[in-house]
Amino acid sequence: IGFWASILVAGLAVGLIGIIIEVCVLKPIYRAPELFQLVATFGVILVIQDLTLMIWGAEDQLGPRAPGLKSVVRILGEPVPQYDLALIAVTPFILLALWWLIAKTRVGILVRAATQDREMVGALGVNQSWLFTGVFFLGSALAGLGGAIQLPKGGADLLMDLNIISAVFVVVVIGGMGSIPGAFVASVLISVLNVFGVTYLPQSTLVLMFVVMVLVLMIRPYGLFGREEVAGEHGQVGEPERPIKPAGLQVRLLVGAGVAALAALPLIGSNFTQVLATDILIFCLFAASLHFLLGLGGLVSFGHAAYFGGGAYVSALLMMHMNTPMELAFMLAPIGAGMAALIIGWVCLRLTGVYFAMLTLAFAQLLWSLVFQWGEFTGGDDGILGIWPADWLSGTTTYYYFALVLSVGGILFLRHVAHSPFGYALRAARDSERQAEATGINTRRVRMFAFAFAGMMAGLAG
Repeated sequence: IGFWASILVAGLAVGLIGIIIEVCVLKPIYRAPELFQLVATFGVILVIQDLTLMIWGAEDQLGPRAPGLKSVVRILGEPVPQYDLALIAVTPFILLALWWLIAKTRVGILVRAATQDREMVGALGVNQSWLFTGVFFLGSALAGLGGAIQLPKGGADLLMDLNIISAVFVVVVIGGMGSIPGAFVASVLISVLNVFGVTYLPQSTLVLMFVVMVLVLMIRPYGLFGREEVAGEHGQVGEPERPIKPAGLQVRLLVGAGVAALAALPLIGSNFTQVLATDILIFCLFAASLHFLLGLGGLVSFGHAAYFGGGAYVSALLMMHMNTPMELAFMLAPIGAGMAALIIGWVCLRLTGVYFAMLTLAFAQLLWSLVFQWGEFTGGDDGILGIWPADWLSGTTTYYYFALVLSVGGILFLRHVAHSPFGYALRAARDSERQAEATGINTRRVRMFAFAFAGMMAGLAG
């Protein structure tokens, strides 16, 4: 049907797919905290990626050049593709159309009202279900249109979604949630800085946009054009969780039986089974440390994996460069990860909601870039190889029991802290920060120590 018609049809088709996803996946969890919505949509990304692989294969799909815009124009002696100039000219019109829709029309007023108080909008007789479905259709269609428009510039491949999603998050957060002009300004800013980095500081390109996001959020905690988040906005809906009670006798017996079965695994399983079970135990401890932040503290951290890697790198670097005994390196690793978490938490806990989550991701990306590019010290992309446990832990079975004791012990310790006065103070800060402060709880300090403690346990797993 031709190049231009294909672009329009692609946008509409992706918009219709967006409606299906919104109705089937998101609508049942709109009243849940925003974390569940983010996780659900990320799951959709992985499903669609695999479906794409099954249907069209792993080969990149190269797109045709745009009819009528195949040549270049010289500006100040430099060749610039006509197609790029056309995109630059079209973008402001899309921006103005979106701004007019949100700011000047009745639909836009209803959308803004519904993001602040859905129940009241529904009480006024507005079908908010159709309203949000329409918004999701528009957002999906524009995303599909953007993917189709870039086809002559890069084609279509299986990783193009994951390659752009972090940059899109950064742009939205820098611009400010809910601000379309802010997103436009932030996208231009990030693009120009990326070009600057490629030209003058090639090693900075991996993290330049995250550095900019950290600086912006430290100066303006809610983005360039954003405003403070209010409870009920951007998916922050839902009742406080029910109190977590100590386990009863039946649960304790069930857990005891499970631990006994794990202890008996080497008697009935192969070496491969023990290695697999060791990996599972380690990731269970890591997941429990993340749940301590998410479930008990209500702190949605996207950068928690940094402390898992931090524990591994601290112990490996100590053993490799300082010939530290394995036992001492193992004890120092979670302390190092906990100190990193304490410093990062001190900065990030100034923010809330999505801004907090994205700032934790930015710091994790900064740490990853440091490790990735400091090759002579950290091994760079190859990592640190040849790190082995002490002789008394060299056997598969011995190391399995070592991991079993520390993983199960770490999880039980996390649960014990959850039922301590500190754990109750953390849940109080999650459920009602104002009431917690009124009773004398220093919520920022409690959250900061919770951040460090969870990072330390993740470092133990690493």
